[in-house]
Amino acid sequence: MAIFDPTIDSSDTIRATWAEVDLGALRRNFRLIREKISAARHVGMMLMVKANAYGHGLVEVTKALSDIADCVGVAVLEEGVLLRREGVNTPIIVMGGIWGDQIPHFIKHDLILSASSVDRLSQIDDAAKAMGRRATVHLKIDTGMERGGIHYFNAHKLQEAAIKCDSVDVLGVYSHFANADAEDLAHAKLQLERFQEVLAFYEKMSRPRPTAHMANSAALLRLPESYFDMVRPGLLLYGIYPSPNVPNNIGVSPAMTWKSRVVYFKVVPPDHPVSYGSTWKSDHPVRVVTIPVGYGDGYFRSMSNRSQVIINDRKHPQVGTICMDQLMVNIECDSAYNGDEVILLGSSESESITVEDMAVWANTVPYEVLTAINARVPRVYI
Repeated sequence: MAIFDPTIDSSDTIRATWAEVDLGALRRNFRLIREKISAARHVGMMLMVKANAYGHGLVEVTKALSDIADCVGVAVLEEGVLLRREGVNTPIIVMGGIWGDQIPHFIKHDLILSASSVDRLSQIDDAAKAMGRRATVHLKIDTGMERGGIHYFNAHKLQEAAIKCDSVDVLGVYSHFANADAEDLAHAKLQLERFQEVLAFYEKMSRPRPTAHMANSAALLRLPESYFDMVRPGLLLYGIYPSPNVPNNIGVSPAMTWKSRVVYFKVVPPDHPVSYGSTWKSDHPVRVVTIPVGYGDGYFRSMSNRSQVIINDRKHPQVGTICMDQLMVNIECDSAYNGDEVILLGSSESESITVEDMAVWANTVPYEVLTAINARVPRVYI
């Protein structure tokens, strides 16, 4: 096992709160997804590791899976640079927005840029010429997200400009679904039609089509016509289905378990409020234990008096306002001792707490739950 945490040395005693990441589970998930998408023909797979690999650890996850991926997808320049410095040689595409002064750094570190406008493409071409290098790009098309990328109805301008570039190689063209996880797929199908129209440009111009990709986790499960040349599974890779509307039929399993330990035990008398704001109290004596995890670690304050944890194979409610570094749990008349393991996310022999459970408690989405677990929580890799 290896420990990744920028705040401690691996020779130090590990914190009483930690996250276990099963790299073997991630590789199995990757292969299960590849088996589904390649049933009829080979389709490439991008390894999405943005936002610290959805909270699982950017460097360790990439190193564990990059040998079976066609390319690696990140969101920002710094993620790509870090992976290059860590010796990752797989093609890396940075899918987030960029500004002009960053472009030479992309080229220096052999990172693939997302070109989302004619002006940006021109800047990339000029920078590559000045460096005596060639830049590699994927053209980013907005088919209905209204975030980044050139509008689909103007995409031909970007495609034509790309043909004229002297120092740019266009390796791909892509778009992103806004509603592939919704119950109604009408908008997703409209986006798909728009992207297909954009891709028709290459046939009309009698030019080879760059690698086309659009499918995220939800589209991968529901819209096989969106596979094109490559897919981009995100949350699904980490063993979580993106919404209740998608079929749960691949067999992926969560790769992360979040744990802590009991560090304090006391009996709280009746009518003695617990924690800031006095938001909870009991009408009878209860046993309350303190757990060293809080919103400073990514355990949302909004889950106060709503969440549960598992101690000794039993679920118990968190009580009182969640603090920055600690939370309290009501175990009623059960027993717990300092050092007893606490499962915040994951399964014991007979109980389970899922990312979806935590998302409901926090009134958010599973994506935010995972990516909010910050670097103060050591990752232990299995």
